[in-house]
Amino acid sequence: QVQLVESGGGLVQPGGSLRLSCAASGSISSFYTMGWYRQVPEKQRELIASITKRGSTNYADSVKGRFTISRDNAKNTVNLQMNSLKFEDTAVYYCAARLDVFGTWNYWGQGTQVTVSS
Repeated sequence: QVQLVESGGGLVQPGGSLRLSCAASGSISSFYTMGWYRQVPEKQRELIASITKRGSTNYADSVKGRFTISRDNAKNTVNLQMNSLKFEDTAVYYCAARLDVFGTWNYWGQGTQVTVSS
C-alpha cells in the first residue's frame, strides 16, 4: 500500500507562486500516471495536471501556462509548480496515482489547502 503525502500549501497573494510536493511512501515508478486534483466546496474534484511515466503532461485549461507538473521517480515525488496564482485557484489540492493508462485512480493523498487572497 503506497501512501501519498502532500505538502507546500498555504496562503499566497494573487500573482504569487507556490510549489506543492507529493511524497510517496513507496516507489512511484510502477504508476503509469501521477496527477494533481483540486476541489472547492460543493464542486466536484477537478483534475488539473497529470504526468505519465514517460513524462507526457496534460493540463486543464484553467491552469495551462501557469502550472507545471514534474515527476522524480528516483525520489518518489511529484511536484506542482504554481505561478501567477489567482483567487479562483483557492482549493484543496490532492495528489493521485494511477497504475493504468486509464481508469480508476488507485491512491490519493489527504490534500493540502491553497488559499489565494490579498
